[in-house]
Order: sequence, then C-alpha cells, then structure tokens
Amino acid sequence: MTDEYGLLDTDPEAAIGDEWEEIDVTDTEADRIARERDRKFEEFEAQIKDAEQFKVEQSVFDDATFGALYKLVADDHIEAFGGPISTGKEANVYEALGADNTEVAVKIFRINASPFQQMRTYLEGDPRFEGLGSDKKAVVLAWVRKEFANLQRAREAGVRVPAPIAVERNVLVMELVGLVEDRARRLAEVTVENPETAYEVVREYMRRLHTAGLIHGDLSEYNMIIHDGELVIIDLGQAVTIHHPNAGDLLRRDCENVAAFFSRQGVDTSGNDLFAYIAGDDDRVRW
Repeated sequence: MTDEYGLLDTDPEAAIGDEWEEIDVTDTEADRIARERDRKFEEFEAQIKDAEQFKVEQSVFDDATFGALYKLVADDHIEAFGGPISTGKEANVYEALGADNTEVAVKIFRINASPFQQMRTYLEGDPRFEGLGSDKKAVVLAWVRKEFANLQRAREAGVRVPAPIAVERNVLVMELVGLVEDRARRLAEVTVENPETAYEVVREYMRRLHTAGLIHGDLSEYNMIIHDGELVIIDLGQAVTIHHPNAGDLLRRDCENVAAFFSRQGVDTSGNDLFAYIAGDDDRVRW
C-alpha cells in the first residue's frame, strides 16, 4: 500500500452545510414503463432474463426493476452488462459498461428480501424522509435514493467516495472503483505501509462528512478500500444526518472502530481524540 492516499482538495465555493435536498420517493418512470409495457421493453426484459450473469438471481428482478434498467439503458447510463461483483441480502452489484466506455457498478436492491426494519432505523429521524411510513417498497426505494444523495453530498464535501451516476427506482449506478479482475482491497485486507498518513486521511474525511451534515454510521476497516493509491470510503446507504436521534451514538461507534483499527497499526489515537477532532463543540452530537 503506497503512502499516497489521495486526500481530495475541497472547493470553498461548493461548501455545504445544514440545508437538505428534497428527495422524491414517489413512483418513477420505471414504474410507468412497467405498467405500460411495449414491444421494445418486452424484448429487453427477455434479453436480460436470458443473460447468463442474471440467471442465478432472478429473485432480484420484478417488472418495475426491469423497467428501471430499461430506463437507465435508454438514458445512456448503461451500455452493456457484465458479470456480478457481489451478492447480498440487501442488493446485488453488477459490473457494466457506462457512457464513454467507462466501467460502472450497477447496484440492484431487493424489494422483498432487503433488511427492511434495519433500513427503517436509519431512515427515521432523517429530515429528508419525514412521514415515510412503514411500506416496505417505499422504505427500500427511499434507501436507494438516500445512498445516491449521500454519495453526492460526500463528493461535494471533498470526500473520496464512488461517484454517483444515476438512480432509478431500486437501481443505483455509480463509479466502479477497481475492476472485477483487479478489485480494490478493503483496508482490512492490506498491509498499511504508512498508517499515520492513512489515519490522517480517514479522520479528515470523517470531519468533512460531519461538516457536510453526515455521519457514516458504519465506518470501519471493512468500509474503506484502497485502489491505485487512493483511500475510498464506501457503503454510504446507512449514513445519517447530524439531526438523526442516534447521530451521536453512531459517530461514537465510527470513532471507536476507526481508532481501534489504527491503534493496532501503531497510531497513537483513541475514540475520544477522534471524536473531538471531528465534532469539536458541536452540541448536536455529544460524546
């Protein structure tokens, strides 16, 4: 692992804070396409169903999911599908070819099998999703749009995360960090050659997230990856705003996890020190 961890420069004119974007979780164009099936859509659906990389996981797809993929292809966000990168209880991730021959990741969330109650605990208290209710479909679709919005906000704050490209219903398209045959490695999987520098980058990214009003909520050596000398933070679906009722507890847990990992690498730090650096005197999240 190199000592160049790619700390991003920030644009002072793009600073963001406590304001929150409106996030629409009503039916999307994909739902309309699924309801108003036409010949081209049915041909596309048949092609996807017959594709070798999708045959194992047919349970992920319903008509509206095919509609979402159809819309993303029509909008030139996806040119061709590749093989699966990962499968999980929340989502399947596939490699794909995007616009201008770029490699992208297509994350397809499961409507029926996603950890619905766990998702709700992170959504409740988020000012972007007030009055969401307990409908499973609405919760999962809100979660997908939440991850897209969190990635956008993190990028604007100067945090190296996968660049979000497009979202449609339960499908998220984002930058693919590392190809399948040359995948990026989680921090837990590599030998950290310069842990002090890596720690400085991580704590600065945590501070920037907090300044932008976000807390990762599940940060550890398993949600940070290294690729081409860059340290990238991933899995921002569960990230909450600083107004979330559990924001303080989640930030404390992130600080303890990160400090514990780097302490094992020989860095002189603690959860208390890291929390103080990130939140300072912010009364909204207290130690």
